[in-house]
Amino acid sequence: MTEVRKRHTVAIVGAGAAGALTAVQLCETAARRRTPLDIVLVDPAPEAGRGTAYATRDPRHRLNVPAGGMSAYPDDPGHFTRWLCRHGEPTVTAADFATRYRYGAYLADTLAQAVVRAHGTVAVRRLRTRAESCTGTPDGRVELQLADGGHLFADSAVLATGPAAGPSGWAPPALRAADRFVASPWTPGALDGPLSDADDVLLVGTGLTSVDLALTLDRPGRTVHAVSRNGLLPQPHALRPAATMSAPAGLADASLGGLRRAVYGHISRAVRTRGDWRPALDSLRPHTARLWRSLTPDERADFLAHEGALWNSHRHRMAPATAETLSRARTARRLRVHTGSVADASAGADALTVTLTNGRTLRVGWVLDCTGPGRLSDDPLWRSLLDSGAAAPGPLGMGVATRDGRLVAADGTSPLPLHTLGSPRRGELWESTAIPEIRGQAARLALDLLDSLSTSAHRARATRRARRRPLDAQGLALSTHAEAAAAFRSGVDRVLKVRGGAEDALARAVSLDPGFALGHAALALLGHECGADVDVPRALADAQRSARERGDERERSFVEVVTRRVHGDDGDAALVRHVETHPADALALAAAVPTIAFSGLNDLDDDFALRLVEHTSPAYDGHWFHTSLLAFLRQEQGRLHEAGELAHRALAAEPASGHAVHALAHVHYESGAHEAGRDWLDGWVAGQGRGAVHRAHFSWHVALHELALDDPAAVRRRWFAQLAPGRVTGVRALVDSGSMLWRARISDSWQGDLPAADVLDSVARDVVERPATAFTAMHSAVALAAVGDLPALRRLRDHAAGADETQREIIVPLCEAFAALVEQRFHDAARGLDALLPVLRRVGGSAAQREVVEETLLYALVSAGRCEAARRLLDARLDRRQAPRDRRIRAALPA
Repeated sequence: MTEVRKRHTVAIVGAGAAGALTAVQLCETAARRRTPLDIVLVDPAPEAGRGTAYATRDPRHRLNVPAGGMSAYPDDPGHFTRWLCRHGEPTVTAADFATRYRYGAYLADTLAQAVVRAHGTVAVRRLRTRAESCTGTPDGRVELQLADGGHLFADSAVLATGPAAGPSGWAPPALRAADRFVASPWTPGALDGPLSDADDVLLVGTGLTSVDLALTLDRPGRTVHAVSRNGLLPQPHALRPAATMSAPAGLADASLGGLRRAVYGHISRAVRTRGDWRPALDSLRPHTARLWRSLTPDERADFLAHEGALWNSHRHRMAPATAETLSRARTARRLRVHTGSVADASAGADALTVTLTNGRTLRVGWVLDCTGPGRLSDDPLWRSLLDSGAAAPGPLGMGVATRDGRLVAADGTSPLPLHTLGSPRRGELWESTAIPEIRGQAARLALDLLDSLSTSAHRARATRRARRRPLDAQGLALSTHAEAAAAFRSGVDRVLKVRGGAEDALARAVSLDPGFALGHAALALLGHECGADVDVPRALADAQRSARERGDERERSFVEVVTRRVHGDDGDAALVRHVETHPADALALAAAVPTIAFSGLNDLDDDFALRLVEHTSPAYDGHWFHTSLLAFLRQEQGRLHEAGELAHRALAAEPASGHAVHALAHVHYESGAHEAGRDWLDGWVAGQGRGAVHRAHFSWHVALHELALDDPAAVRRRWFAQLAPGRVTGVRALVDSGSMLWRARISDSWQGDLPAADVLDSVARDVVERPATAFTAMHSAVALAAVGDLPALRRLRDHAAGADETQREIIVPLCEAFAALVEQRFHDAARGLDALLPVLRRVGGSAAQREVVEETLLYALVSAGRCEAARRLLDARLDRRQAPRDRRIRAALPA
């Protein structure tokens, strides 16, 4: 009998930030696991993701956490920053403070994207109403009674209701009854009155809500008063993020008194050593929930009474720009902050008279309640749960009692499948209202909910799938289904042939199976090393999650390799271990060998890649891909005849093998067969090479032959037809187009203006001045010298001085030599370049690519009048290979 797969229904009450983040995690986790799921979002708001906090359109209302801390994903901290860059703010950084409205748009878009990606596995619908009560059903489900009279049955529910509305219980009866008292200032239309006249305003409360409203209501001629028992405004964030600190010792198993001593001492040390208390306080964030749980109820109450307000004003800070605006308003006396509370109030015809406990009397047109969240019991849904005993108040009456997010009744049981996150867990966790905490709770909640669905039937299906896993082209098992495996094989095949379309094929694989770890990891690798249009951190995070949930040992190892390469964390050693353990993993072997597709091994000795290819030979049995790699490495050894034979053998089996073509191009160049190499490669570029992903590099090889043949007209035609910006962009333009221009100029093969500035304009400035690798940095220095940009050369040098060892030891002096060249200090330039030739191989790339430095040295020697040294260098070059251009330059040297 065919088993019918039951769809589990999860109701999410509240579609603000907490509800949207929960829905995102449920969509993506269920899609990865291929678990059918129905999600119902219950919220009257017109758009999911905004809630109260992110619906304000006032551009002065900014987040109180930098963009780098506001990602929707705990394992991808840069996601929000990258979203801003893609949506009209290309210069934003992780330290910037975005507007609240933009963040609401980000949450809405992230949820929409998650719903689209999960389509077919997860169905999501919205109910534009409120849930007013919740009861259990005999079959263990829950029933939500809705404000529109409807009912919703669900297998489980997540109560993402956010902070409860303030009850305004502090206000005297005469004030609560007044028309000019605004109890809920964020309600649509609530500020119409205060915004329509110029009367003074009193804000009761001095937290972040009060700050936002003070910005909105500030205007010349009006005084905005703010009052609270402590009179403390939120502290500002530092203008520049400070270096992080570790949490202090002595936090474990400490009483409140011990914690006070440890924390205050830690803050004092931060002020003495860093000049700022913020790093000390921020270092406590990962430990706050544990420390709160370790306190007794009396200690928690003591903390709230004595440090609660101080903690909140320093922990929940405002953006520097907000603080500056507020400071100007206070200096101009348009904002006045009072310490005290409202003792009495009376309403007149067009004003309110408010008496504070500090003895001051204020006459204002409006009073706004900014005191913050109220009690959950004032919400009908929560009241129904508390009254029925399905929920119990949290510690000190804050929020509700939970056990890892699941509601706990007064007797310690969990009678209903109800979960919550965010503000309702404040009593349990203390810090539970900021996005970094909520996104982590949402991710854990999604895992808990879906883990509970892993019935024996689900496990049996997973076992059957594991037994019949599809294979890749080399016979290695793939943890996915047949259709996604076919797309993956197509993508990898294109990578191995150096053909276009690999990115699209791999994207299709993960679209068909969002939990396919190898597909995500391969995309991350292409984005990181090949410049493919891939959101690398997102793909990497998806790969890591999927590998944990479904990957086998080989797949987890490959994901770890890609993770280390992307993060620059001992990537070569991890890659070598993986290839040695899994020699038939062709994609990993391609990444290890520095040919044309990937950067290869950088930090190990020069012959290691060759030994790795020889070690893996039995796993490929003469396969054209493996033969192509061996051909390229043989020509690097100078064994040109053998390399040529291997390349032809590989091309006979697979004429589209870009690696074999690349090897043969180097054989022709290094052996001086320039005419034959030009004609053969030009024909291949026009034919099979039309689909090559690095077609510009093959065109560069043709131009290299034309340059050696001393044919400047051909070089110029080739550059404009196949290498000019627009036809080539990004790193490829820097490495191929830029270097070819420079080589043509310094050998007198380019007449007229040199369009090197166009090359630099086609490359991201960060890539030019802050390159990730020494190989890219070498070509950046070449391009910057070509345009004579000394300041940029110095910035590149400064970046290299703080980068890896190869950049420090080679790129720094290389930049200084090129700077000397630009300044026409040719003797200094020649001295610096000559010293670098013996160690230049460490930057990576091929000998033909690194040769640009040798040719620049030749130019510097000739320009310095050191003709004998130039003649010796040319003789050495002509001994390696004959080239008409070099013979012409030598003949022109003075005797």
